[in-house]
Order: sequence, then C-alpha cells, then structure tokens
Amino acid sequence: MATSPQPGPGDGVARTNLLLGGLTLVFFALAGLLTKNLWGHLAPKQNIPLVDRKFLETTPWRQTYADLVKAKEDLSDYDCYGCHEKNKPPPIRYDANQKIVIPKEHSDIVMGHGSHDRNNNCFNCHNEANLLTLQVRDGRQVGFDNIPQLCGSCHGPTYRDWEAGAHGRISGSWDHTKEGQFTRLSCANCHNPHAPRIPTREPAPPPHPLRVPTPAAESAATP
Repeated sequence: MATSPQPGPGDGVARTNLLLGGLTLVFFALAGLLTKNLWGHLAPKQNIPLVDRKFLETTPWRQTYADLVKAKEDLSDYDCYGCHEKNKPPPIRYDANQKIVIPKEHSDIVMGHGSHDRNNNCFNCHNEANLLTLQVRDGRQVGFDNIPQLCGSCHGPTYRDWEAGAHGRISGSWDHTKEGQFTRLSCANCHNPHAPRIPTREPAPPPHPLRVPTPAAESAATP
C-alpha cells in the first residue's frame, strides 16, 4: 500500500520564508500608501489658552454678617443705633405710586424683594422694635448671623432643600454628623436680601477640541 511522503525539514523553512516575504511586501505597501498621504495627516493640536481663574474661584461673591465677624471686619454698618434713635422706629415713606422712598443714607439699597413690590416694607424683615435684630414671621427675633431662619419663614420649600443640601452649596463632607468637616453657604452668600434675584454672570468657556477641525471634517459633519 502506497504511503504519502512525509514533509521534510526544508518544507517548514520554505513556508516560513514565504510568510515573512509576504509580510514584508505588505509593510512596504503600507509604507508607500502613508508616503502618498492617501489618508491625510492629523490636524495640528490647538494652543488652548488656560481658563480664566475667576471661573475656578469658589469664594462666595457676597459676605454675610457672620463672615465679617469671623474675619474681624468693620461692623459699623450694622450699628443701626449709631444713627437711629432707640425705641423710636424710623418712619417708612412712600411716593405717589406707593413705592418705598429710600433715604439718602441708604442710597446703595435697591428694593427688589418679591414681584409687584409685595415685600415693599423694611419691617417685614427688620425688627422695628430692635433694629439690631431681624423678625421671623412667627414673631421670633433672630440675629443678622442667622439669615436662613428668617428666609425660611417665607420660603419654606427652599429652606427645606437648603437644609438637605439640594439648594445652595455644601463644601467638604456630605455627612452632617461630621462637624467641622463641611461648610454650607448662607442665603445671603448668594442672594442680596433686598434684591434676591442673582444677577446674570458671564458663562464659563465651552470645552475645546484637542485638534483644529479640518475643512473636510467640518463639511462631513454638516448635514
């Protein structure tokens, strides 16, 4: 019975040489294609400018009375009885349109708390019997360092969200049992009590692409 010839050691070497020769031709062909720039080159990277540091600033844009006390700042602006007489509430005057007339001594105050001038009365928040305190809607007196209690007496849902950390900003640990490891902004750190609407601020710059889009890429992206 005839048997098939067994491959000799020279056959394996021939196959290896053939495979290496084929791979060499493939690499030369790819090198030629790259040399001809058939696929194009990557666009150069952009020189992306650094983001303005003001967009990275975490310091609140307003300081509260408590912040001033902690920083040992001048508190003379909060000494109402430096000008006003004790036991004599200052009168509130209105013009012909029932808009409050701001005294020249407080010309820096802009009244804009509430729509349609519904909060057009200083004594809705300030305590006319003691100008060094604020008065909550239930009659309690609170100090200038306890703004959230005052605001929460009218803005209940917002105060609830603030306590839970969903409104405002908490820095540090979210575990409220870890005293001293988290800080929570007060209402007046973001809102001016007399005009609480936060003014429009310049938006942060958008993300930059790493490379400048080529005209071909831009035309392909255009529907």
